[in-house]
Amino acid sequence: MNIRRIYIEAAIRQHPRVAQILQRFPKADVIDCQRYGEVFNPKAQNFRLQKQQPALILAEKYKNHALPAPPNYGIGAQKNYYFSHMLNCLYDCRYCFLQGMYQSANYVLFVNYEDYQTEINRLCHESPNEPIHFFSGYDCDSLAFEPITDFAAQFLPLFEKIPNAWLELRTKSTQIRNLLNRSAVKRCIVAFSLSPDAIAQKVEAKAPTLEKRLAAMVKLQQQGWIVGIRFDPLIYQADYQKLYGDLFAQVFEKIAIESLHSVSLGTFRLPEKYFKKIHKLYPEEKLFSSPLSCQQGMVSYQSDLEQQMMSDCTRLLLNYIPLEKFFPCTI
Repeated sequence: MNIRRIYIEAAIRQHPRVAQILQRFPKADVIDCQRYGEVFNPKAQNFRLQKQQPALILAEKYKNHALPAPPNYGIGAQKNYYFSHMLNCLYDCRYCFLQGMYQSANYVLFVNYEDYQTEINRLCHESPNEPIHFFSGYDCDSLAFEPITDFAAQFLPLFEKIPNAWLELRTKSTQIRNLLNRSAVKRCIVAFSLSPDAIAQKVEAKAPTLEKRLAAMVKLQQQGWIVGIRFDPLIYQADYQKLYGDLFAQVFEKIAIESLHSVSLGTFRLPEKYFKKIHKLYPEEKLFSSPLSCQQGMVSYQSDLEQQMMSDCTRLLLNYIPLEKFFPCTI
């Protein structure tokens, strides 16, 4: 990974995690700033241009270290939270809402992990008798930057100690060395987003191939980790039934059901505001010329097509997994 420019908030300039990261990029230009928003939030930025060579911004997050997940978002628990140690992603998936959410394609890493951990501890101790799920990878990929951030390595010991805390690491990455170098955490789900190769090659730029992601999942299962699979978003093509049918067959030929925690399924969807911004960035993108419609502020496939895709893919998927492991996405 080639980072040429690093911005650092003055307040955390001496943080030991900052020093460790700077050692990884000795040739990078280092620029001080007061708050990351000075670099990240200005409107006169070109996301598409910045994506070619993003800078890294090292910052401190002062509040909202863990937030309630949206209603109907989850994989079995009643209490669900998400937290983001990073903003933006190494990959360049055309359907990703981050392109519409942020003005900047630069990466922001919040180095004050201990504040996140304090909040996770507090939430779990408030409800000690029920499982609480925490989702990372909402505003980034949980593992893609692991060689730089040591995020998983720093957080897994915490989740190992709290008896009612569950962690989902959502990823497309094969950066699993820190997981393989330690014992498996029984309440950690390493959840991989998967798409048919024919679709991924068109809309998941820079991400590892399906074959490489499957190989990573197999290695994790062999070492005792539980995995999750996220077929989300489903992308329409005229032959989508064959594409996804072949994908499910390929996946479940390799993935052991007994150490599979959950499988989710959801169609392409974006908030209307984000969709308009992304469409403006990539007006030539074929994905956005699909049969889309806007309902209640969300852009997705036309209702009858969306229902048909969910019905067809659910039917195909349930040939391989038990119903109790299936979590269709309804948001």
